[in-house]
Amino acid sequence: MKVFLAGATGVIGRPLTRQLIAANHEVVAMTRSDQRAADLRHEGASPTVCDVFDRAKLFRYIEKARPDVVIHQLTALPKRIDPRKIKTQLAGTNRVRTAGTRNLFDAALATGAKRFIAQSIAFAYGPDGEGLKTEDDVLYETPPASFTDTIGAVCSLEQTTLSSADLPGIVLRYGFFYGPGTVYASDGSIAEDVRRKRFPIVGKGTGVFSFIHVEDAVAATVAALHHSESGIYNIVDDEPAPLSEWLPVYAESLGAPRPARVPRWLARLLVGPYAVYLACDQRGSSNAKAKRTFDWSPQFPTWRSGFGKSLSDR
Repeated sequence: MKVFLAGATGVIGRPLTRQLIAANHEVVAMTRSDQRAADLRHEGASPTVCDVFDRAKLFRYIEKARPDVVIHQLTALPKRIDPRKIKTQLAGTNRVRTAGTRNLFDAALATGAKRFIAQSIAFAYGPDGEGLKTEDDVLYETPPASFTDTIGAVCSLEQTTLSSADLPGIVLRYGFFYGPGTVYASDGSIAEDVRRKRFPIVGKGTGVFSFIHVEDAVAATVAALHHSESGIYNIVDDEPAPLSEWLPVYAESLGAPRPARVPRWLARLLVGPYAVYLACDQRGSSNAKAKRTFDWSPQFPTWRSGFGKSLSDR
């Protein structure tokens, strides 16, 4: 199968490129950097240097590649997310999810691709209800003001991906990535904050996080190549867990001090309502649909073992 991969040098793009090649797929890998293009060529991919916002050039390259599948793994995230500046820091990724997705999808449709797969997020559901969120639940309708643009961009990406009967679209709502190259890696920004006791448990720490190791996210993405029906899938591990439960385990795996606790009102003043939402109110997501449909199961079914393994492999 011939795959056009946009975002081939990102946290998930790099291991995805390697796994696609290992599975004998032909990979046309898009990057904006000549140096990264050389790295992709060394991996065995056919690199393409292009900006997703250069619509005319993008169309020419996808027309030339004539891929069976276009995979959209583009983001524009900073190495460190500051919840006080979340609106500004996510602006680039929001543009990628709106205008960038439209350009990629239109090019894929125009050139006869058989499938379009796009990266979304599993932490955009609202805090209402009980239990784990499924793909049938609506996204957050009244998010904190700093997160409103991101919810809108995610909705735009998903609507575009699922918009045409002529091009089956698959939306992969990934959980919080951990593993090599992520903010949770031993050299990542969250690891640094935890070591310095700058990542506390807020209030009762009841916000539920759904994690996924990057290699498991890659495996699910490769599995999605062979699924022809449009749909949305949560790509998360088997054990969504509240902050109060996973953060001490993560700190211990790092050899870091036990996390401090701060009241909800103080955290709201210091880091804003978005961070408080994550720490106290967000809901976890179910992976049952993806496991059933893709015949996929995470190699790291729980962060409990995954944290220790990924940090010991550093």
